Amino acid sequence: MSDISGLSLQRLLENAYIGVVIHKWDTEIVYANSTATRLLELDTESFIGKDSWDPQWYFVDEDGKRLMVEQYPVNKVKRTNQDLKDDIIGLQQEDSEQIRWFKVNAYKEGQGNSESQFIVVTFNDISDAKNLFSYQDILENTQDAVIVTDASEIAYPLGPKIIYVNDAFEKLTGYSASEAIGETPRILQGELTSKESKDRIRTALENKEAVTETLLNYDKSGRPYWVEMSIIPLISGYGEVTHFAAIERDVSERKFLIEQLKRKNEDLKAIKKDLLKLVERRSFELQRTKEKLELIAYIDPLTNIPNRRNFLDQTQMLIATCQRQKLFFAMGMIDLDDFKKVNDTYGHAIGDAVLSDFAARLKKLFRSSDVYCRYGGEEFAFAVGLISKEGANHVGKRLASQKDKFHVTVSNKQEKPEKIIYSVSVGIAIYDGAELPDKDLLLNEADAALYQAKAAGKNCFKIHNVK
Repeated sequence: MSDISGLSLQRLLENAYIGVVIHKWDTEIVYANSTATRLLELDTESFIGKDSWDPQWYFVDEDGKRLMVEQYPVNKVKRTNQDLKDDIIGLQQEDSEQIRWFKVNAYKEGQGNSESQFIVVTFNDISDAKNLFSYQDILENTQDAVIVTDASEIAYPLGPKIIYVNDAFEKLTGYSASEAIGETPRILQGELTSKESKDRIRTALENKEAVTETLLNYDKSGRPYWVEMSIIPLISGYGEVTHFAAIERDVSERKFLIEQLKRKNEDLKAIKKDLLKLVERRSFELQRTKEKLELIAYIDPLTNIPNRRNFLDQTQMLIATCQRQKLFFAMGMIDLDDFKKVNDTYGHAIGDAVLSDFAARLKKLFRSSDVYCRYGGEEFAFAVGLISKEGANHVGKRLASQKDKFHVTVSNKQEKPEKIIYSVSVGIAIYDGAELPDKDLLLNEADAALYQAKAAGKNCFKIHNVK
């Protein structure tokens, strides 16, 4: 190696990041630096002395076609006497299908005869980039946008720099490849792009990890669109992350449909909530209506005491109670005396007031266990259980012979308030038999006794015993 000038030059070559191989004019290798031996996977002893005809390897062009020996870089320079610049070739071992790709430069060094001339070949490994783009046809024809960025610098504002975009990216974003390459993917982000999503992406890139996000981006004209983005780290043959590839799919329509569905679901929830409230309100109203109907069915609306239907139902239960407790059972009919005269003299409104007043008095005159009702018109009915028959006289006296106590005070705007005094006639039928009493029979007997009281001068009571 005495022809190579100086130790300093050799040390420089040994520490270079590119492979350097020096050939004699006959293509015999006289020097290879450490980078060259590493890239070519040969040791120095087996390297030195070989020439371009060595059968351990062969070169291929970018299409993978095997090159003739005359097309090897060293032989091209020797044959054409011209420098070789940025030639792309692949080196393939005889026993392997794997191709290692190099960018090669070569030039002639020295003057004079062939003994003093050398051919210097320098090269660097571009296998990662070459293998990445060996699928370019696929990438260019895929429907998804593909972005490849450098992984060496990811911090704002310099990186990560875009080094490749496919056709789908250009169509989606409106940016041409020449406009996008050298920029960062931040050109696609805007004011409404989620900060949380961007932070997660940045953290993943810093950690050299894959990440998937759904992100709001903007095209060149400012139109917003949603993308589902999957970013993956690309690893070199030496285990280093050299690039990031982002595969992006336009999901604007799906996002819109999801948002529409979400809004519809929210609307449906609101409608359901309103419907539940409506159902509750209507159920409450129906319950109130039912209660009112029940009141109408069992309560007299004028006097607010049980009506005939309610009275007959309650009477049947009272009969059973009297049978169990060995009580006498009595039913009675009450009629307001001369009620027609009250209506004719004072009007129906005052007549209704008299009926309501007497109904209110019945609530005080009877016990809670007794049964009474407005039977119809000015007639009222009652049923009671008695310990003895004499109890019927007490009931009759409570109701009749109280003319001075039964009165209603009515007011007239033009005259002084007037006290209307009224009386009642009562007929009572007492059952004195061992069998269950017939309430219809008892009512008829009580009605007959009532007519006797009327005939006797009114404001009195009569009692019939029934067996």
